[in-house]
Amino acid sequence: MTALLDVRHLSVTFTTRAGVARAADDVSFTVAPGETVALVGESGCGKTVTALALLRLLAEPPARVDPASRILFDGADVLALESAALRRLRGGGIGMVFQEPAANLNPVLSIGAHLVETIRAHASLSRGAARARARELLAMVGLPEPDRHLRQYPHELSGGMQQRVLLALALAGEPKLLVADEPTTALDVTTQAEILELLDSLRRQLGMAMLLITHNLAIAATVADRVAVMYGGRIVETAPAARLFAAPAHPYTEGLLRAAPRLDGPDRPTPAIPGGVPPATAWPTGCRFRPRCARAFDRCAEEPPLMAAGEGRETRCWLAAGTPEAS
Repeated sequence: MTALLDVRHLSVTFTTRAGVARAADDVSFTVAPGETVALVGESGCGKTVTALALLRLLAEPPARVDPASRILFDGADVLALESAALRRLRGGGIGMVFQEPAANLNPVLSIGAHLVETIRAHASLSRGAARARARELLAMVGLPEPDRHLRQYPHELSGGMQQRVLLALALAGEPKLLVADEPTTALDVTTQAEILELLDSLRRQLGMAMLLITHNLAIAATVADRVAVMYGGRIVETAPAARLFAAPAHPYTEGLLRAAPRLDGPDRPTPAIPGGVPPATAWPTGCRFRPRCARAFDRCAEEPPLMAAGEGRETRCWLAAGTPEAS
């Protein structure tokens, strides 16, 4: 199947006082039509930078996208789009649900003003027709009494309701791909489950693909068809979700799964991955997970490429090459 989104060798750097930060480094992955791909990893591993780069939402400078990078969406080269085509892509081809809904809604505009402006940016509709469409979108994302909510301002809504408004805004241009960046951040557990169920239901109902950015493996396991694991600005493993959670191929993925809280089994401390993610200005040489990896051996001083590790799976680890571990 032809990929809807095809990211090839995406590299993004930032110039900082501490040096050049390689936030995303040679990142490659695909999303097929109708597919949900979860991009997972700890904070600071490059997930959000990758998501923002897809819509060219990174300010340049301080960001710099390497000229060798390729982002192909529905056959078009995103990095080569002129301003008019880029505006159509944002919201029309790719819709985005950002983190922190309160920070991404204008406090002086009503919910109706947000939606009507967005709808009219993607369709030649009168204000009346756009307002009618806004009512439909609010109902679609599960907000009752849409007429009342259209008159309200962001501060009058709960966090979960604000997130539903952001989702309605992302759907206003009828995108083929929805990018959801940590869509359940700062929400209580019950509301998180409701938002995830809504995202998956709308994806199926509207025939969209979805790229879900999350640090929560339980969320990825709930909705993803495939999972791409990021560490140190790079993809370290990709696999169908069921296979990845049943038998992770990369030690980092294995560590993330061990560290995930469990409700079943004996009451015991959760084993954490030792150490922390290094700063993007000082990635280790060789395998970037090597300083934290209990299975590291001599060859890990050499940077491994992404290697096939079974049907539909790739991993950036020398163990996949059949190299014996150090005793």
